[in-house]
Amino acid sequence: MSTSEATTLDELVDTDRYPLADLDGAGGRSVLSQARKGLLAEGCTVLPDFIRPSLQRTLQQECADIAPRAHYDVATVNVYNMAVGPDLPEDHPGRTAFERGNAFVARDRIPGGSLISRLYSDETFQRFIARCFDLDELHELEDRLSGLVLNVVEPGMEHPWHFDTNEFTVSMLTQEAEEGGVFEYCPNIRSAQEENFDGVRDVLQGRGDARTRRLLLRPGDLQLFKGRFSLHRVSPVRGRLARHSAIFAYSERPGVVGSVSRTRQLFGRVLPQHLQAEGRAVRGDRLLD
Repeated sequence: MSTSEATTLDELVDTDRYPLADLDGAGGRSVLSQARKGLLAEGCTVLPDFIRPSLQRTLQQECADIAPRAHYDVATVNVYNMAVGPDLPEDHPGRTAFERGNAFVARDRIPGGSLISRLYSDETFQRFIARCFDLDELHELEDRLSGLVLNVVEPGMEHPWHFDTNEFTVSMLTQEAEEGGVFEYCPNIRSAQEENFDGVRDVLQGRGDARTRRLLLRPGDLQLFKGRFSLHRVSPVRGRLARHSAIFAYSERPGVVGSVSRTRQLFGRVLPQHLQAEGRAVRGDRLLD
């Protein structure tokens, strides 16, 4: 089946297994219950083969075709994406540095007819995601660059340990690496009230294996994740193939636009809307980034 033939949500998503339009029926309630249990217990849940198997090759090829449009940036970072000043204690986990070598295709460079774009903007899909996270509503980002992105991790690169700036993340693997590229995370290692620097430092220094989970993701799997409180990374990619994943960014409130510094870091450019919105962001906690 080609993308042009995939005109409805039922053709994109295995709605027999995931009845998105009937979430109050028995099947819908069961899917929501399982997703919420995983998010509550582990901060993460995976819905296997969310995209129908007949379209998974199309999904992979579409994203592989747009991957060369990514902005590449290799930088030395820490888990909090923060500057390290002289006042930072010597044993602070923010002093552990990593080389980040991933890349992002911005939303304005993703074709509107692609599978990931259709899914991102579908209102039935959005209502389903909101119900999984037990939210009254969610909104597409107003940001014309970062609402929907394709993440590209080339062989030899990794997305090192970090926290997300938003509380929930929706993503979908579209191309596996031949080796490596494993999603690893430490569920609920911190909270809105407690940074748990000791626990974070243990993981960064290789002493946190007991609390680290490793997910075997396949193209077409949908992953729901609470990345604000769960330390996570994509391990180094090896072999010939890059790892590709689509990231569907939503917010509980409308009108969200990324910061100038973060947007420039991810995409190598900013738009007038980023300059106009600078300084207006409101955070729900006082955690380091």
